[in-house]
Amino acid sequence: MSSSTSRQAPVIVITGTPGTGKTTHAQLLVEESPVPLRHINVGEWVKQKELYEEYDEDWQSYTVDEDKLLDELEPITSAGGVILDWHTSDIFPERWVDLVVVLRCDHSQLWERLEKRGYPLKKVQENNEAEIMEVVLDEARSSYAPEIVVELKSESTEDLESNVARIVQWIDAWKQDHGATNQ
Repeated sequence: MSSSTSRQAPVIVITGTPGTGKTTHAQLLVEESPVPLRHINVGEWVKQKELYEEYDEDWQSYTVDEDKLLDELEPITSAGGVILDWHTSDIFPERWVDLVVVLRCDHSQLWERLEKRGYPLKKVQENNEAEIMEVVLDEARSSYAPEIVVELKSESTEDLESNVARIVQWIDAWKQDHGATNQ
């Protein structure tokens, strides 16, 4: 296993309630990053690589086989230069992660975003409640050192651009701290 000191680029987790803009942030960050980053949409990966136990019709989601998922991700994260985009973060071992970005969104705006996705009402309600109760933020804060968990508002294009610029600055600082060279 490689430690973060030997990586040329960090491992960043972008998390948040569904609809907070994780994938959009990750995609823009790949474009703007001063180091090469690979974006892994973990939910899509689980489907494509069949890293699940079953499909839950009620919730219209997969029950993830966490062991299989972690086995698939271990060599990728140990190499570094990856963004893990998922609605949960506590599954990832602390040794993998250099930064956890928790995206937050006003619940009424989130409700509209989830309805536009065609989510069933039950799923819209549960995700909205999770956002109000800060479930994802609490999970990140209880799983990782406080200095690597950052909460960012994600309600507008301005927020998106500002957030990505902040993360790019963080990556520059990470590179300096870790003596990483441009590849």
